[in-house]
Amino acid sequence: MSGRQKSIIRVGLTGGIASGKSTVSALLAEHGAVIVDYDQLSRNVVAVGSEGLRQVVEAFGEKVLSEDGSLNRPALGAIVFADPAARRRLEGIIHPLVEEAARRVDEEARAADEQVVVVHDIPLLVETGRADEFDTVLVTDVDPAEQVRRVVERDGRSGADAWARIRAQASRRERLGVADIVIDTSGPLEDLPHAVDRAWTHILGRGRPGGDQR
Repeated sequence: MSGRQKSIIRVGLTGGIASGKSTVSALLAEHGAVIVDYDQLSRNVVAVGSEGLRQVVEAFGEKVLSEDGSLNRPALGAIVFADPAARRRLEGIIHPLVEEAARRVDEEARAADEQVVVVHDIPLLVETGRADEFDTVLVTDVDPAEQVRRVVERDGRSGADAWARIRAQASRRERLGVADIVIDTSGPLEDLPHAVDRAWTHILGRGRPGGDQR
């Protein structure tokens, strides 16, 4: 390692379901950001044979297992999205395991280079009160009605199910209230790289521009 002082920029990326967050995350990775994907980590910690899966089955019963012993996500989702207490119980199992896995990824990234941008892609950043942990908070934003349309089209879910998932998350106003950078994802997909380019410039400058980076 050289004698240069390390520069670590930590970015919190969040957005509602079907708000384009995964696409923005991939574009940030193309700029060289290290992505800590909490959705992927949440899947990893409940893989077959994991301690996380054992705890989930203990809490919710074997009805949340598929025939092959893996987690049946639709079955679990039907339970937790209809019952706030059940959702909190699940979060109490998953969140500590995901945080430990994320910490390891973050530490590896810090050790690898003199300057690094680490993007924590966290769907529940607002809900877990973590906005103040980051140098910059980036929010992907779109009208909730468009979120519903995308969920129905992408996942084949009913409109009622899509709205239930949206209402289980932080509100649009709550997310925008913690944002340093907002990327409007309602436009054409080909517009997003330009928006992410501008966001990247602000991130590298540790800027807090607020407002809409369209």
